[in-house]
Amino acid sequence: MQLFDLALIWAFIIGFGIIMYVLMDGFDLGVGILFPFAPSEDDRDVMMNSVAPVWDGNETWLVLGGAGLLAAFPMVYTIFLPALYIGVFLLLAGLIFRGVAFEFRFKARTSRYLWNWAFAGGSTVAAFAQGVVVGAYIQGFETANGVYVGGALDWLTPFTVLTGLGLLAGYALLGSTWLILKTEGRLQEWAYRITTPLLVAVLVVFGIISIWTPFVDELVSERWFSHLSVIWILPVLTLLCALQIWRSVRRRDEGLPFVSTMGLFITTYLGLIVSRWPYVVPPEYTLWEAASAYDSQLFLLLGLLFVVPIVLAYTAWTYWVFRGKVRAGEGYH
Repeated sequence: MQLFDLALIWAFIIGFGIIMYVLMDGFDLGVGILFPFAPSEDDRDVMMNSVAPVWDGNETWLVLGGAGLLAAFPMVYTIFLPALYIGVFLLLAGLIFRGVAFEFRFKARTSRYLWNWAFAGGSTVAAFAQGVVVGAYIQGFETANGVYVGGALDWLTPFTVLTGLGLLAGYALLGSTWLILKTEGRLQEWAYRITTPLLVAVLVVFGIISIWTPFVDELVSERWFSHLSVIWILPVLTLLCALQIWRSVRRRDEGLPFVSTMGLFITTYLGLIVSRWPYVVPPEYTLWEAASAYDSQLFLLLGLLFVVPIVLAYTAWTYWVFRGKVRAGEGYH
């Protein structure tokens, strides 16, 4: 007898891990995206020091989400990896280049500019690849009998390129609001100046994606436009978050722009979930069809109940220890 719907529980856990990764690794990817445009090399030092203590811990959530998918929904791996192999490779390669740049840049002298570009390039490639993967998920996958039968480049379309650019702009917005929170002086003023243009870019790209998506997927069109639905509150909340970002930047608030940007990402993410629910491998397979055996899910869930609180605890402790402003000449390195 199955007392709990473990597929639903695992969907919630993996969904929570994904949004935690997007929010927490998103801002340090955003810092990398903005890196080449910083006012000076000293400002780049401060930018990197603002994320150096936390960037690798942020990626714990990526590992959690990936491992959870493999364990709880093996069909997702069976289909996603062949369909998105190149995109996932670019994502991991970008993260590797960025991670190496963290350690080598502060020790380099004549080659520092190379590590600057490795950090910026790795962050940009990783963010763009994530956006492309999201776009491919919205498009759906060509499958037969639980196996991917499409081509190696089916994921690369004008729509997925647009979602990749949208996530680039979104992460850059997270990065600029993070810099407002964590820095001061000239660098903070620069972050204030670029936040509003980045917000406009995000809204424009997200607006185009929202208009385009119903033409890509009939399910999304039916769910949003067949009748008046309560899910329309999500884009309204997204616009309210955007308005709050704009107002808080004008008032020169320090913490509210970052919090409001996280709210914008959360409402957009929820909109994506309700658009596709309950299809975990669109357009055919629901999360129950893609789930592993009940006993396997239960065994893994018992272990995860110990892991997640530990991850949350050390994450919170890290951010508490490294709270406050990051100043020139001070930092993790």
